[in-house]
Amino acid sequence: MQSSSASVRGEIVIRRAVARDAKRLTRLVRGSRAYEGPYAAMVSDYRVGPDYIESHQVFVAVDAEDATDRVLGFYALLLAPAELDLLFVQDGTQGRGIGRLLVDHMKSRARAAGLDRVRVVSHPPAEGFYRAVGALPTGTARANPPAVAWDRPVLEFPIP
Repeated sequence: MQSSSASVRGEIVIRRAVARDAKRLTRLVRGSRAYEGPYAAMVSDYRVGPDYIESHQVFVAVDAEDATDRVLGFYALLLAPAELDLLFVQDGTQGRGIGRLLVDHMKSRARAAGLDRVRVVSHPPAEGFYRAVGALPTGTARANPPAVAWDRPVLEFPIP
């Protein structure tokens, strides 16, 4: 099922994630260079399971020209409460507009669901990206050791 497509240096297709994507999404999260060093503990045991994919709006960006259906990035939108729970772009493909494409897709899904805003608790290094794609700062989520040992910016996407 194809939900949206756009050209970003080739054909990038955004489709609904399916249970068989779970291991690939888990590897993308755990292998992200954004979570190296002090941030590594947060994702070392993280798992995107088939149950998570089935119970939330999870979408993946894939290269339509790649026969392996390689996942370039993904996001998870929670509807109640409205929150962008996950957004990752594969290392090595960042800077090609895939993150922006995923955010635009997320906004369209949120709009279709009747939401007027979507909250995101950002990984500190990702705050600049979220601001660049339209999120507005609203506060700070305080550290909650041992799971999260640092404060995180809280932002909100207005959904017109």
